[in-house]
Amino acid sequence: MSKRGSVESYRDLEVWQRGIMLVERVYEVTDRFPDREQYELTSQLRRAVVAIPSNIAEGWGYSSRDQYVYYLEQARSSLLEVETQITIAERLSYITEDTRDDLLRGTTVESKMLLSLMRSLQS
Repeated sequence: MSKRGSVESYRDLEVWQRGIMLVERVYEVTDRFPDREQYELTSQLRRAVVAIPSNIAEGWGYSSRDQYVYYLEQARSSLLEVETQITIAERLSYITEDTRDDLLRGTTVESKMLLSLMRSLQS
């Protein structure tokens, strides 16, 4: 990757930083899910949200733009999975509509940032 500007690490990327904040928020919310969901929706949602910043970081390590874009696409796929699981959690009354909306606002910003980064790497 030749055009990283003043960014020296994936940790400097706002999209990665926001991904970490989303992980923290999802963990906080899923701590209140019913115990019976510990190995189901809680686990699935946590794995998916952790995959977002993890894929951003993993892709950073590749020298090929195409490989990095691939990992950003994987991050975005995980993000869409998280959005679906958040909706399911609200439908099952594990979270309120307000919590759902708050989380989805965060995923929307993250999605836009991922798409913008992908486009900049592909141009």
